[in-house]
Amino acid sequence: MEQGNGTQILEFLLLGFSDEPERQPLIFGLFLSMYLIAVFGNLLIMLAVSSDSHLHTPMYFFLSNLSLVDICFTSTTIPKMLVNIQTQSQVITYKGCITQIYFFILFGALDDFLLTVMAYDRFVAICHPLHYTVIMNPRLCGLLLLVSWIMSVLYSLLQSLMMLRLSFCTVLKIPHFFCELYQMIQLACSDTFLNNLVIYLAAVLLFGVPFAGILYSYSKIVSCIRGIPSAQGRFKAFSTCVSHLSIVFLFYCTSVGVCLSSAAAQISHSGAVASVMYTVVTPMLNPFIYSLRNKDIKGALKRFRGKAARKGTTVLGLKNFLCLDS
Repeated sequence: MEQGNGTQILEFLLLGFSDEPERQPLIFGLFLSMYLIAVFGNLLIMLAVSSDSHLHTPMYFFLSNLSLVDICFTSTTIPKMLVNIQTQSQVITYKGCITQIYFFILFGALDDFLLTVMAYDRFVAICHPLHYTVIMNPRLCGLLLLVSWIMSVLYSLLQSLMMLRLSFCTVLKIPHFFCELYQMIQLACSDTFLNNLVIYLAAVLLFGVPFAGILYSYSKIVSCIRGIPSAQGRFKAFSTCVSHLSIVFLFYCTSVGVCLSSAAAQISHSGAVASVMYTVVTPMLNPFIYSLRNKDIKGALKRFRGKAARKGTTVLGLKNFLCLDS
């Protein structure tokens, strides 16, 4: 890639949230705390699902994969921002920027597809309960996960290759805390028509169609729940969907907010502030939503904690025995 004057581009500057040095420790502490909560919270969900045989079902299989994707999603952007604050540097290399774009799009698209698959899982569980284990068999679950990965990889690869064809001029400052795709396109001094076209088509095909699938699934779920004769049965059926609905609401509302703020404020920090909800807060809240609203997860976490406590007691007792024996 070359600039307009023919010199090679080696790096960009991430402007972040504020240029004031006195605010940097506060920003660093805040984002480090949110990042650690997101990582450890999602790790707990994964450990609870993997360690408890009662949770070896399609619903929790997809939930554990969603937790893994959320960890990777936040790890794509936040660690680099924390390093920049700590080293008092705003620099990110050109290769690093393209790599960040690739993985950010990859895990963002995976989030979208997994939420759609989870909506289909809830549809089958509530509307076809007698055939649930037959329909949602391990082979289909693995196939749905594989297709989600393939589509996400291909889309992120396409966007990254489209970025490589762009040339950049003298303004290499990104008003964001990571290499956000739309902001990067705005900095290009070459023709960006194809890039914008791909973004708009992807918004319809890769985000609009899955969202329509989620809406269709829940329209059928509502119809099935209304047909349940007892109020207790209706409440029990709907309660299995509350956690997923909450995450879908957070994901799509914050995504739309980021898109609107990026389009309306191309050179300000408002787009970066809006992206915090999408890139950090939503992955951080997902474990809380599922652990607080889901009795199975809460029970699995208690059993996991009990196992860990027993192992700790056993190790401590063995250590004391060896010390006494010596």
